[in-house]
Amino acid sequence: MRRIEVQKTDITRLAVDALVNAANQSLLGGGGVDGAIHRAAGPELLAECRTLGGCPTGEARLTRGYHLLAPFVVHTVGPVWHGGDRGEPELLARCYRSCFQIAREQGLHSIAFPAISCGVYGYPIAPAVAIAVRETRAALEENEALALVIFACMGDEVFSAYQQAVARG
Repeated sequence: MRRIEVQKTDITRLAVDALVNAANQSLLGGGGVDGAIHRAAGPELLAECRTLGGCPTGEARLTRGYHLLAPFVVHTVGPVWHGGDRGEPELLARCYRSCFQIAREQGLHSIAFPAISCGVYGYPIAPAVAIAVRETRAALEENEALALVIFACMGDEVFSAYQQAVARG
């Protein structure tokens, strides 16, 4: 069975145990994937996020999914790209590790990720995808209960980059 899938899809429409939200540090919604998840989940998500006190870059927080098909949302804050000299690769890797730690602790069997930091945060797609796939493979080796990781891609460039990275094995 294939445990990693690349799909060109709207992440908010996936029926998995958890969606990953590429959030900002406030966790109070924003643009892109963050705004889409907040809109689809409904106002209850914002109300719960207000109780969390934000989230530092590289960490993750868990909430309920409310009106989403996914019962949970894992919010993680990716790094803003400043050229790669400010620890961006390690911070991005920590985002994935933090999400997978929550998945393990919660006993999740499926999780879907957007391309964290590749939108308005400006992270170059190829290196971001390489980090995502590397961290996902490591997590799948450590957690046999995790049956499926979906990379939910909106654009052709991101979709193609994930397809190539996953195919490389």
